[in-house]
Amino acid sequence: MKKLFFRYIDDISANSKGEQYGKIIRYFLPEFITNFLLYAMPFLLDAIFIGSLSSTEAYATLGITNGFMHLIVKVGEALSVGTLILSGQLNGRSSFEEAGRAMRDAFWVTTLVGLIFGSTLFFGARFIYVWYGVSPEIVEIGVPFLRLRAIGVICMFIYLALVGFLRGIKNTRTPMKIFIFGSILFVFFDYVLIFGKWGFPEMRLQGSAVATIIQYFSMMLVAIGYVLFNEKNRKYGIKLFSSLENVSYLKHLFTLTWPVVLDKGIMAWAYVWLGKMIATIGTCGFAAYCAVKDMERFSFLPAIAFAQVITFLVSNDVGLQKWDNVKSNIKKVVMLATLMVAFILIVFTYYREAIIAVFDKKGEFSHIAAQAFPLLSLFIVFDLFQLILSGALRGSGNVRIVMIVRFITCFCYFMPVSYLLAHTPFDNDALKLILIYGSFYLGNALMSIWYVRRFRSERWKKPTV
Repeated sequence: MKKLFFRYIDDISANSKGEQYGKIIRYFLPEFITNFLLYAMPFLLDAIFIGSLSSTEAYATLGITNGFMHLIVKVGEALSVGTLILSGQLNGRSSFEEAGRAMRDAFWVTTLVGLIFGSTLFFGARFIYVWYGVSPEIVEIGVPFLRLRAIGVICMFIYLALVGFLRGIKNTRTPMKIFIFGSILFVFFDYVLIFGKWGFPEMRLQGSAVATIIQYFSMMLVAIGYVLFNEKNRKYGIKLFSSLENVSYLKHLFTLTWPVVLDKGIMAWAYVWLGKMIATIGTCGFAAYCAVKDMERFSFLPAIAFAQVITFLVSNDVGLQKWDNVKSNIKKVVMLATLMVAFILIVFTYYREAIIAVFDKKGEFSHIAAQAFPLLSLFIVFDLFQLILSGALRGSGNVRIVMIVRFITCFCYFMPVSYLLAHTPFDNDALKLILIYGSFYLGNALMSIWYVRRFRSERWKKPTV
């Protein structure tokens, strides 16, 4: 251990190995700002708005629904990645019309998957909440909420298909502009529809779902208009309603997509299962979990940004076979991410009662969340390690290893252990929350150990994609 410690210190302090700290920070800042403004802030404001309604049931319903939506979004993102790769390969070969036909096929596949998910959510809304084991009050307000969100899912999948194509042809600015436009729309309509401001109806929780529909419907229309009618895209000859000539692109899309779907879906499913287990505590216990998760999600933003940075740093170093730089960069990024996340968590822990009160105006679950947050904050370092190490392995081409490790950890460890804890009686709700949520973080620790062992061997230098 002493030898490993000094080797770690040597790697993070050596200027000759890996990137300079200043350059890593310059890579990090744009990623952090993008994640903060476009992804974290709208969800955080939505949670604050719903928390201001002084309804524990409404806040818990939002948390449950977001868990399911997170899983579905990951599937949509995986299909978008497949579209990106497929259209990008053809565009790189200057096969522009073939890229257009591939985009058409990917568009309809993604739309069909979106219709399936949307229909499942719409018609199976009551079954989903009953399966979750929540109170009848949450079921009653949750069913119409989820059905409205289901409409937005269909628009979201269509938008993701179009964005995947645009990124594949190296147009990254337009998707960013469209997403900024959609995020602004969402925050505006979320506020006015929840509280009934400026002549809009007061829809409370349902207003959040309607704001989502407006967001993704508008983004979908703008994306369709740009892809089909922009002069730059004429060379692709995109005809969405032309007949299917062959299934080769569909087979290629499936081959590209299924590993990404499994990789992203496994962790998203783990959060769905975690929520179901915590729901056994009751409405207040689940609302406390939502508050803790919202705080930790915000604290975790630096780690998410650094995970994206380490992926492209490792991919570049592997291409140049600079093996020492790979390990040095990983250690530097882990240290920087740990320091930043720890600082935010310390601040949140000190002011946790005031922050939790933003979500809990009636004070019904604040005591549970306030007791659980400090200890769970210590465990979040395991999630940080696995996120950055998995990002590094993806950058080195070890995608399947990440997928396999996540699958085994989730289904062979986390699900049975959390089930056992959830169905064990505890007198203290905060203790039960800590144990169940803590089992999730310990699963991340197990994944981290697997990833470290992979890097300590020489096998990681041989991609498994």
